Amino acid sequence: MRSQSKLSRLGLVALAMVAAVAAFALYFSGRDPFAIDHERRVRRLLAAAGLPLPGTPDLAALDERLAAERLSPGAPMMIRIFKAEFELELWMLRDGRFVRFASYPICRWSGRLGPKLAEGDRQAPEGFYAVDAKALNPHSRWHRSFDIGFPNAFDRAHGRTGTFLMVHGGCGSIGCYAMTDAVIDEVWRLVTAALAKGQARIPVHIFPFRMTGETMERHTDHPWYGFWRDLKTGHDHFEARLLPPRVTVCGGRYRFITAASQRDWTSAIVANCPPGGDAARADGGA
Repeated sequence: MRSQSKLSRLGLVALAMVAAVAAFALYFSGRDPFAIDHERRVRRLLAAAGLPLPGTPDLAALDERLAAERLSPGAPMMIRIFKAEFELELWMLRDGRFVRFASYPICRWSGRLGPKLAEGDRQAPEGFYAVDAKALNPHSRWHRSFDIGFPNAFDRAHGRTGTFLMVHGGCGSIGCYAMTDAVIDEVWRLVTAALAKGQARIPVHIFPFRMTGETMERHTDHPWYGFWRDLKTGHDHFEARLLPPRVTVCGGRYRFITAASQRDWTSAIVANCPPGGDAARADGGA
């Protein structure tokens, strides 16, 4: 039985390697720039074999990694997710600006590039969200989970529906971001520490892909290009300042205002029309 188990595991690894080669070829062929379906197969096979996903940091050395960056559990933090690249970034505050502490591979997210529209569409959301202590579920059927806060004020303004959209463990998704149990344990430790130290809400910014000029240009004909262009406004606001903007919704549009304090960038995302700030057209269309 032990030898059969070993052979089975080796078979899964071999399949994962074949799938990875296929995904790599498709990525550079231009037929499927992000090879999302193939990437999902690779990651599921690796997870089934009990192997860490490529890009997983040394989870056993969290304290050492934090110390090397002059960080500690409880520091204010934020999360960014990039669907096409299957990456979740965790940023932490140091010397008044955020630094990227870690990038984690996402095991699985469901649907296609684009926002979630309705309950049951199995689409993982995109947009700007916030996690508070009430969103935490330490007894999730997916090991541990936290609700990202969908629908937010923007989603509600556009009639979008859905519930229980999570970041969680495991490698299955019907609208969530599944991180594997080992990775969610580390993310959970840092999320709960920040909230316990008094951070009211943790910003979670979710994008379809890395918002470079090149990737945007590649999608100018996509039906969601207008929506993505508006997400890029918020993305670039953070990139320029290394502080999350305060995000509000005015007339069905996202608004991004430079945060004057932690209270601003940890505030709830609500319908509000403050004067000034960077307004983004975010009507969900091109």
